[in-house]
Amino acid sequence: MSLAREQGAPPRRQGLARPPRLDPFWVVKRLLPRTLFGRSLLIITTPVILAQAIATFYFYDQHWERVTNNQAFGVAGEIAMVIEQLGRDQTPEDRGVTLAMVTRTTDLMVTFQPDERLPNWRRQHLFGILEHTLGRALDEKVGRPWIIDTHVAHEWYGINVQLPDGVLHVLSPERRLFSFTSWVFILWMAGSSLLLFTIAIMFMRNQIRPIRRLAIAAEAFGKGRDTPAFKPEGASEVRQAATAFLQMRERIQRQISQRTEMLAGVSHDLRTPLTRMRLQLAMLPEAQEVEELKADVTEMEGMIEAYLAFARGEGAEPPAPTDVGALLSDVVANARREGRRVELTLPEMAIVVPLRANDFRRCVANLVGNAVRYAGRAWVTLQRQGGHLYVLIDDDGPGIPVDMREDVFRPFHRLDGSRNQATGGVGLGLGIARDIANRHGGNVLLEDSPRGGLRAVIRLPV
Repeated sequence: MSLAREQGAPPRRQGLARPPRLDPFWVVKRLLPRTLFGRSLLIITTPVILAQAIATFYFYDQHWERVTNNQAFGVAGEIAMVIEQLGRDQTPEDRGVTLAMVTRTTDLMVTFQPDERLPNWRRQHLFGILEHTLGRALDEKVGRPWIIDTHVAHEWYGINVQLPDGVLHVLSPERRLFSFTSWVFILWMAGSSLLLFTIAIMFMRNQIRPIRRLAIAAEAFGKGRDTPAFKPEGASEVRQAATAFLQMRERIQRQISQRTEMLAGVSHDLRTPLTRMRLQLAMLPEAQEVEELKADVTEMEGMIEAYLAFARGEGAEPPAPTDVGALLSDVVANARREGRRVELTLPEMAIVVPLRANDFRRCVANLVGNAVRYAGRAWVTLQRQGGHLYVLIDDDGPGIPVDMREDVFRPFHRLDGSRNQATGGVGLGLGIARDIANRHGGNVLLEDSPRGGLRAVIRLPV
């Protein structure tokens, strides 16, 4: 695996290793929310849902089912009592008196049709819980063939019982068989839960918002963008983390400022004696030793300039929206004016991201300069994949061994084998390029190029 793949270069299409399908931890991890808000809400809602589910099940098992069972058996018992009384009555007039008394004293409407038979009677298939309970009660209390009609009228149940000499028709109101307080209880639980969940979501959003702002501020600072409006807020732990972040940002900015001031003094202190040495050498008669000293002074001035460029830090240039394609076109055009063979490939749509344009131009120019210095041609490609911007710089040169690709980013480090020391710089070009990319929140990586040489990848978050 190449170094670029290990550190986040553009992904190639490869088969992803999948964990075992039967791994329960992997399944749970995939099902859990990824955000802190989602996980916090899950922590709050899961116990409430479980508690309500247990309470509902207990209520249904201990109350609703028992009440429904008692009511159904009560109706079935009254029907059995009517049947028994009708069996004792000797005349139709006596049966009429019994039926009138039942209708007057109970909620049941009872009629008797002599010489009637239940049509095609057989064991009825019941679907509802209430029908099953009522059917079981009729079997135990009445013990005769019966049919339950649930469509006889709205909120009424029809119960037809086959007697030896006719059919007993019973109309029972639904309230005699079903307790509506069960639905009231369930709806009250569901409504209160929704209200509590809404309140929890509102409070949780207020608690998560400071953490999200802290993450945005940290990400912006990592990309080299300032966030002056950020201030600590939220819970005490979040305020503590935000305060620590502000202190860290202040220390880093103070360190950068001190380094810039120090380097300004170093630049002045070193350039002054070098200038005097150059003037004194110019006044000496021409000789081979004098020319060698002049070359040494020129080399020292180049090393100082390169070192100052490497250690300059962020500087005063603020990030601004920059057309990356136009910036790369300028860098390539400058290289072509110097007689270099460089090709540029840009996407169809312009890509504009906040950049320190001058620093980023120097980063790309250093990598392009390295590519054309040690190879015959260079190819520059701009890509955008997901949340990252990639600038690929390929060459067809000798490349760099894999085990030495990290060493070339060290200051003043030069390769003797794959890089020509006579034509090379002071060993700061790649270090400056990575330093600039790091200040933008990105990185510079090296990997094998499909052109046969080396590929330098600038990866920046957008």
